[in-house]
Amino acid sequence: MNRVPARKTPFRWPRPSRRTALVLAGMAAALLVLFLLFDWNWFKGPVERQVQARTGREFRIGGNLDVDLGRVTTVRADGLRLANAGWSKEPTMAAAQRMELDIEVWPLLHGEVRIPEIRLLQPRLRLETGPGKQGNWDFGPGGGADIRFHRLWVQDGRLQYIDAAQKTDIDIRLDSVAPQGERSAPSVAVQGDGHWTGEPFQLRGHADSPLALRDTRQPYRIDLRAQAGPTHAHARGTLLDPLRLRGFDLKLRLSGRDLEDLYPLLGIALPPTPPYRLDGRFTRAGNTWRYDGFAGQVGDSDLAGTASVTVGRVRPLFEASLVSRRLDFDDLAGFVGASPQSGAGETGNTPLETQAAQRRAQGRVLPDTPYDLAKLRAMDADVRWKAHRINAPKLPLDDMDAHLRLDGGLLHLDPLNFGVAEGDIRSTIRMDARTDTIRTRADIAVRRLNLGRLFPDAEITRTAIGRIGGDVAITGTGNSVAHILGSADGDIAIGMGKGQISNLLMELAGLDIAESLKFLLTRDKTVPVRCAFGDFAVQDGVMHARTLAFDTTDTLIVGRGDISLKEETLDLELRPRPKDRSLLALRSPLVVGGTFRDPSFRPDFKRLGLRGATALALGSIAPPAALLATLELGPGKDAGCGGRYAR
Repeated sequence: MNRVPARKTPFRWPRPSRRTALVLAGMAAALLVLFLLFDWNWFKGPVERQVQARTGREFRIGGNLDVDLGRVTTVRADGLRLANAGWSKEPTMAAAQRMELDIEVWPLLHGEVRIPEIRLLQPRLRLETGPGKQGNWDFGPGGGADIRFHRLWVQDGRLQYIDAAQKTDIDIRLDSVAPQGERSAPSVAVQGDGHWTGEPFQLRGHADSPLALRDTRQPYRIDLRAQAGPTHAHARGTLLDPLRLRGFDLKLRLSGRDLEDLYPLLGIALPPTPPYRLDGRFTRAGNTWRYDGFAGQVGDSDLAGTASVTVGRVRPLFEASLVSRRLDFDDLAGFVGASPQSGAGETGNTPLETQAAQRRAQGRVLPDTPYDLAKLRAMDADVRWKAHRINAPKLPLDDMDAHLRLDGGLLHLDPLNFGVAEGDIRSTIRMDARTDTIRTRADIAVRRLNLGRLFPDAEITRTAIGRIGGDVAITGTGNSVAHILGSADGDIAIGMGKGQISNLLMELAGLDIAESLKFLLTRDKTVPVRCAFGDFAVQDGVMHARTLAFDTTDTLIVGRGDISLKEETLDLELRPRPKDRSLLALRSPLVVGGTFRDPSFRPDFKRLGLRGATALALGSIAPPAALLATLELGPGKDAGCGGRYAR
């Protein structure tokens, strides 16, 4: 028997009770009211507390807080303020009239904070150093967050940097510039002024968006011009990880009034120089900052080479390899405490020209500007400098090769060589500035100087022939060249071997009036020179002549007296012994006196005819053996120095 299936009863939701209906209606009304009355400002307190927890600084949102929800949510906040470090006199470190930032929502679920863009209106940021060189940007443990930024737009921004201990205060205005492409970040126009280590400071140029600083894998491009006092710099190129300056590749042009001005700015102790301009490649590798392939001018000299500064040591190490194709000799004056020449055709600066004028007014020749002991001890150095040609109109200089080493205030110049008049002057100098008074030793070897080229402006010596040699070994104490020489002890011996010299010069020295007039009215001739030499003992800055002689076939001149390096005075008596029988030979002594700047040469007629002094030193006229070894006396019977007049 077949059964008929039962009909299914459709499911129905239970009819809500009146009470339930009232609850649901109330919840819906509450949601509607919440939606209508909702204010994002309710979240200001939690946000402020979160920022304060991360930075350890008070944070306030003084204006409205608003949010536009979406896959990329936009947050707007007005009147932002972040408190400064407790030691600062200024209560606010950072502030902004308005901040808008876009946040990607989905990465938040994975613990990532991605901010595609930040827009700031009138942001203000004050960076400063305090006690112990501590920066107010150091928020301590827990400071900062793992946040990824992409774009930043700044309108009417201001960045201040203050380091009172270094006399530095810089105020920079920042404004974003529209990007060139859709994917590129906007760059920032930079304009600022203030003081850098006490010098007036200006900054102009542009750089990539500051957000690019966080990406240490991509180069950060800059093109900035800065001026601190008389020093100018133009840096253009790229930096890698610029916040820590771990690597960069820049073209850097430097120019200024004086390289010495770099000491307060960069801590590099260089001597005074005329104005300079240099351009090269600026890089960093580890603790070494390099200036490679630079070229330019210092005063009237060209200068090229490489230089580096290594930090992270007890003292910075400055190393350089320098080359000059043409070196203007007076540009080296700052190395010895003197001033470069000034006037027409010379490149100088006002302070150095003022010093030169003061020195001329004093009538002194030896440089008396003290060396700066603090600079000599501030860094170590290893510098090699070669000059292929030297411009010195009044000096017959050819070239230069110098190697300077400085270690904790102990300076060595080894060698300091100059090509002079087809010969050379080779020096080794040691200066110990580790005490309050510099102790100096100088050993100088003079070899094969051509007498005819030694005085290029003197017409009377152009026909001279002969090679000059000798040795200088002195020690002295003092903090300037003048004081070192004014206290010197040691020996100075200089001489010339076989050669020839103007007959007129010798006749004038012997005051043979008849012969001198004859040569003046007709034509000068030359006479052979057997030898010439001076051997001086130096004590407390005074050179005392042990033997002094000039021997030719016509005349023997013997001398005595002193030269004071301390007072810069001359007091020498040269007594000629003409070998001919001229009736008009006055045979009076020639007195060399005056000062180094204004020497005088005059006959002493009061001693005319006196013969007592004629024999001075004739018994010891021969040069010392050490000097004799440096002279080219040549072969033959006349090679003996002094001959029968010496016996």
